[in-house]
Amino acid sequence: MQASIELDRSPAVQYLLRIADTCLILAQRLGEWCGHAPALEEDIAMSNMALDLVGQARALLTRAGQIEGRAHDEDQLAFLRDERDYFNLTLVELPRGDFAFSVLRNAMVATLLKLLWERLASSSDEEVAAIAGKAIKEARYHQQHSADWVVRLGDGTDESHARMEAALKELWRFVPELFASDAVGEEASASGLGPAWAVLREAWFAEMGAVLDEATLVPPAESAFLSTGKHGVHSEHMGYILAEMQHLQRAYPGGVW
Repeated sequence: MQASIELDRSPAVQYLLRIADTCLILAQRLGEWCGHAPALEEDIAMSNMALDLVGQARALLTRAGQIEGRAHDEDQLAFLRDERDYFNLTLVELPRGDFAFSVLRNAMVATLLKLLWERLASSSDEEVAAIAGKAIKEARYHQQHSADWVVRLGDGTDESHARMEAALKELWRFVPELFASDAVGEEASASGLGPAWAVLREAWFAEMGAVLDEATLVPPAESAFLSTGKHGVHSEHMGYILAEMQHLQRAYPGGVW
């Protein structure tokens, strides 16, 4: 069985891994819709968005490995870390849920990523800026696609509206983590690597508020609960998703097709 790698937890590495891991874990959840979406077109769309997110994760994992300086490549960083060395938002590791849950989560995360990529396009790190330049286009599509479904379901039948309300109630509890300030974000901002996520708060609430308003949905009051996935402390669901993701790399070290 392949042992875990030892990760350098420097602020710059953690900052990039927060984005990369959020993309990677959400891609894994979206991939669970392959063959199970309510329509063939959505089956393809979900799979394609998952592939976009994997591409974004790969690019950032590669750059994080270069900054780390321990010769860890994208595959090692993706598959050979312990749970505490993943820094994704707790929001993305939650189980797939129904279609309403997935499209609302996609809208929330895609809105965050779009705002983040827009600012990372002017990063002091040229590699990160180049990654952002491509990723912006993908995030805009993801946001538009998921927001269209949020509106369609929220302002749809009684059942679809009820499902969207249930999804909103469950997911909104995890919003505070998106914009919680800490030393990692502050150092990234000071170095020019990227913005502290807290500065995205106002724009995110404005864009998500417009979508929810059109969908005839009212968000709950913001919760005092603060999830901690960005610090490597995850929900009970993370271990299960990593067990599935990491099985082949762990069982067959260095295996290739």
